[in-house]
Amino acid sequence: MSGAEDAELDTVLGKAVAILRAFGADDRLLPLAELVRRTGLPKGTVHRVAGDLVHHRLLDKTEHGYRLAGGLFELGMRAATERTLLEVAMPFLQDLYERTHETVHLGLREGTEVVYVAKIGGHRQARSPSRTGGRMPMHCTAIGKALLAHAEPDVRAAALSGPLPRRTPHTVVAPGLLEQQLDRVRATGLAYEREESTVGLLCVAAPVLDVGTGAVLAALSVTGPVGRFRPEVHENAVRATAAAIAGMLTRRPGAVSAPPS
Repeated sequence: MSGAEDAELDTVLGKAVAILRAFGADDRLLPLAELVRRTGLPKGTVHRVAGDLVHHRLLDKTEHGYRLAGGLFELGMRAATERTLLEVAMPFLQDLYERTHETVHLGLREGTEVVYVAKIGGHRQARSPSRTGGRMPMHCTAIGKALLAHAEPDVRAAALSGPLPRRTPHTVVAPGLLEQQLDRVRATGLAYEREESTVGLLCVAAPVLDVGTGAVLAALSVTGPVGRFRPEVHENAVRATAAAIAGMLTRRPGAVSAPPS
């Protein structure tokens, strides 16, 4: 084993990865002793880390050993979903940026948060706290409102009943007022943020809806600075881009599904 591999095994994450990678394509189940042999880790360490992996649904434990669990499949499917979504969406997002010359985002819902999976912007764009792979609360972002307005009723109810942190003086923290906004988003197909997550930023967003079921798959937005940016100017472009992405996704059936509640 190389020095680099030894160093990786010194971390808890490295040990967990070593255990998961010990499973080959044809291995349905591995006894503890075989995991110890393949990883080169002490028996007690393998037993402890494997127990953590079982707790997090990455391994299943049986009386004969361990097997890969459904949590890994879910992670793999999520990665494949995001990859397919990006493959379809990026040309449209690039076109939207070229048309607006403002920052363009694409986001997914995970729990009660927005996960940004794409961000396009130039040097003249307003400073935004968002980043690819980053997260923001749904209640104070235009993308979040677009996602939440079209989410399952239990997801929407959970978000409205949970804490609504005030990120700026403009953040909507009253559940009743937020619910009214979400009703308007659902009716119009457009969501807005007016300095609710970051002072000085405005945003308009639209959901990407499954053409067949109406389920929300993602949402996209255009963001700009107060004083220059006029959300209403970009409404048609944002709505049309979301519809174009949705239409293209329908040509790849099963490629992208709505997030779990």
